[in-house]
Amino acid sequence: MSSKTEIPPSKRLLRTLNGEAMWPPPLWMMRQAGRFLPEFRAMRAQADFLTRCMTPDIATELTLQPIRRFGMDGAILFSDILILPWALGQSLDFVEGKGPVLGAIRSEQDFARLDRNRIAEITAPVLETLSRLRKVLDGPDDIGVAKGGATTLMGFTGAPFTVACYMVEGGGSREFAITRQMAFAEPALFDRIMALLTETTADYLCAQIEAGAEAVMLFDSWAGLLPPSEFRKHVIAPTRQIVQAVKAKHPSVKIIGFPRLGGMMVPEYARETGVDVVALDTSADLALMRTQVPESIGLQGNLDPIAVLAGGEAMRREALAVRNAGKGRAHVFNLGHGVLPQTPVEHVADLVKTVRETA
Repeated sequence: MSSKTEIPPSKRLLRTLNGEAMWPPPLWMMRQAGRFLPEFRAMRAQADFLTRCMTPDIATELTLQPIRRFGMDGAILFSDILILPWALGQSLDFVEGKGPVLGAIRSEQDFARLDRNRIAEITAPVLETLSRLRKVLDGPDDIGVAKGGATTLMGFTGAPFTVACYMVEGGGSREFAITRQMAFAEPALFDRIMALLTETTADYLCAQIEAGAEAVMLFDSWAGLLPPSEFRKHVIAPTRQIVQAVKAKHPSVKIIGFPRLGGMMVPEYARETGVDVVALDTSADLALMRTQVPESIGLQGNLDPIAVLAGGEAMRREALAVRNAGKGRAHVFNLGHGVLPQTPVEHVADLVKTVRETA
């Protein structure tokens, strides 16, 4: 796809990612395939999380559920950012009430056990899911998905620093102190981990695109933990390398970057990484960011998920403020983080209706 004119008029999200200001803006939500949906909870009872990610029948269905219910403009692959380290050979379990548990990478010996040659075989089911989704989403209108051909299919990965946080720490954390200490105290080892993740992330994104993803997103959920010097080294630099590698093979495919809690570093991230769109977290002032981020770069976000949980007039007021702050700019309406599991379905339906009002 070499020009905006070749994008079907119905693909409003893809047009926005290509720099077109749409009104009202296209809409999707991070974690839109999630526990707030009763149909998701019903399938959750059938298989554990990793099995759901790695079974194309299940992952396809879970990806499509919010599209059927809400007609979202974007369908994001149901998967997880930790599929890549697992594919490299790191042990991974998702423990109820605790989250991911991995065999921590703390030494050269631990690192030596990782094997990039495993990735293609292990991730084949994920790519099969994307292939199936693309066929369904580009199909006729009578397949249970509203507006056949209107929904943009998105792939994603975690960004290297965020994935490294889980790999080194061995699980989730509020501060990821062990990881950050390694970056300072054992830079040679940490740089090797980051280099491996940077290369394999670019390869994995290219594979997702070749399987059918029309756009991809890089989630750097823990970028905001770093001071500016480390942010430049471990967030901006690897993201730039990934964008360059992906664009070398797929120059027309758009890339969304999400440097969560990046604060004042976000404009520099936007300028220096080469991403096409910057996703903003809840703390960012969208009206201010549009004056700081170059006009050529789109914006995504950034309603507080708590507002959607609360619902009612407060949610509608906040949603319209976000929507209106992006008017006249290539802006994708989204949340500043993932939709919360306890969010009532009717609140999300009200949000979609509110954002799509043209008045």
